[in-house]
Amino acid sequence: MNFKTMKSLFSKSLSRRKWIVTIGTLVTSAAVFGILFYEGSKNTVALTLDGEQKEIRTHANTIQDILKELEISTRSEDYLYPSGNTKVSNNMNIVWEPAKQVEVVVGDQTKKVWTTADTVKELLSENEIKVGEHDKVKPGLSEKVTGNMNVKIDTAFSLKLVNGGKEQKVWSTSTTVADFLKQQGITLKDSDRVEPSLDKVVKANDVVNVVRVEKVTDVVEETKDFTVISKKDSDLSKGKEKVVQEGKNGLIEKKFEVVKENGKEVSRKLVSEKVVKESQDKIINVGTKVLVAQVSRGSSSSNSSASASAAPSGGREFYVSSTAYTASCNGCSGYTATGINLKSNPNVKVIAVDPSVIPLGTKVYVEGYGYAVAADTGGAIKGNKIDVFFPSKSDAYRWGRKTIKVKILN
Repeated sequence: MNFKTMKSLFSKSLSRRKWIVTIGTLVTSAAVFGILFYEGSKNTVALTLDGEQKEIRTHANTIQDILKELEISTRSEDYLYPSGNTKVSNNMNIVWEPAKQVEVVVGDQTKKVWTTADTVKELLSENEIKVGEHDKVKPGLSEKVTGNMNVKIDTAFSLKLVNGGKEQKVWSTSTTVADFLKQQGITLKDSDRVEPSLDKVVKANDVVNVVRVEKVTDVVEETKDFTVISKKDSDLSKGKEKVVQEGKNGLIEKKFEVVKENGKEVSRKLVSEKVVKESQDKIINVGTKVLVAQVSRGSSSSNSSASASAAPSGGREFYVSSTAYTASCNGCSGYTATGINLKSNPNVKVIAVDPSVIPLGTKVYVEGYGYAVAADTGGAIKGNKIDVFFPSKSDAYRWGRKTIKVKILN
């Protein structure tokens, strides 16, 4: 092969290679331009998906197409803005928040709901569930809603609380008495009593009664009365008394256990007793000696005249105003103050006197009456006055009222 032939062949080869390179360049440029055009024709979209933000570029026609591209399944209860059939435009903002299933328990009713509410309060408002001022909601109204959350509402009811005797109207949910008192901030002492018992469940219109029980010690000093002791004294005239020893009261200290309920005493128990000061008995001698006047025989009228003529000599004399009485006079018992039975001894010579003037038991001589004994008293016999005893009314009437002389014989 000569040089010309070789040159010719080399020129042809070079031309073919240039052609291939040119075609490759055109194809590549077209591909790059196509890619750039395809990418450049996409819409830029800002997404907020379940709280997470991201930005994508897409050729999707609708928002629902975008969610499909992202393999996101939606429910009718989900929050989607704008709506799924909205056409996609450049720089669009799309927000999607999936609904959460929540169980809501109101009293004895339970239902499951789907919601996109942020808080429990929004959830209840969304489902038109009203919560009273005293109702109890768990979790709290400000808690965030999460999937499979359980929201329980305990409806409050009114009842009466009596604490230490003070009444008040309160609200509570269904709970035990113990928990109810804890909710009300009431502390119990060991001695306190609660009705009904702490383990009972409170219901509407119940009455919870807290009885405050208090045990205290009460020390009381009481007077111990002295005892009066009577002793017979044969040396004293019957009816006369003589105080041998004055009585004195003692002192006793008593200790009581007192139970109070709501501040009022309900029981008192004596736990100890101690004598602080002993009492002293009062001793009285009581006379038993009966003095009977010696009179002359015969009738009272003859005796009077005889006695009157036989006036003794000596002794203190003084004048008194005199009246007469019988054993059956109005208000008379038939017994003298010294115990003489006038009905059994009708002929006894007795006068009633004022003991401060003529002491009982004194033997006297009464002018016109004779020897007698001061053995009786009378309500109207005061001072220098005597009442002369007669067995019959006729003798008493005859005596009448007169001033006479009396002589003290002993």
